[in-house]
Amino acid sequence: MKPTVLITNDDGIGTAFLHALVAACQAEGFAVKVAAPSGERSWIGRAFSRHREVTVATYPGLGDEAWSIDGTPSDCVNIALSHLLKQKPDVVLSGLNIGFNATMPLCLSSGTLAGATEGTAWGIPAVACSLDLEQTIFERVRRASSECPPELRPHLETACRHAARFAKVLVGQPHRGLEVHSLNYPAGVTDTTPMERASPALVRHGSLFQPSALGYRFAWNDGQAIEPEENSDLAVLERGLISHTLFDFSQVGQI
Repeated sequence: MKPTVLITNDDGIGTAFLHALVAACQAEGFAVKVAAPSGERSWIGRAFSRHREVTVATYPGLGDEAWSIDGTPSDCVNIALSHLLKQKPDVVLSGLNIGFNATMPLCLSSGTLAGATEGTAWGIPAVACSLDLEQTIFERVRRASSECPPELRPHLETACRHAARFAKVLVGQPHRGLEVHSLNYPAGVTDTTPMERASPALVRHGSLFQPSALGYRFAWNDGQAIEPEENSDLAVLERGLISHTLFDFSQVGQI
């Protein structure tokens, strides 16, 4: 019997990045189920839609079964695991995110990591995966997320193959506590790019808003590293390597 993967993301079910990940998981021998937001739900962290109804619609032609859900990544995984899937999947895979999810502030804000976290909260191995992009490419993909620029396609497919294989390795392994694997791929990733364990970079961003006509509008800045470290996820990415961070939330507060 094929292992089953549940795929979600925070960029929306129609993105080329999610569709490429579905194809890679199918090629790796997974039965693929998809439960992803109907539109972009980035920077939403582990939010649930507590004060409104969440609608679900089937999404034909994607994986073995797919649902477009008008909710957050956490909504998607929770509803899929409790109501949509006939049996629990072997692994939850969240991504492939448009842009990296490196540094501690981004990881805490990421809907991609939140989708994976909801999976591990159910006792399922969980992986979040993201692809770093040069700014000009990022803006092109963000504006037309259903398409992948031709020059990016080989790197996207490489990252998706690696993520699918990484997820496959977790199938059947003991899953303890609340662990989430976070993979960040450099923009130029190839099949020979090494992977290195890393910890989230500690960065302060200060203000993330600027004045606008009606109040304040979100405005990204790169922030400033508090303690630059060679083994941070950001430093690993800047060296052109795949960053692998393991978040073990069951160990928080333990000395």
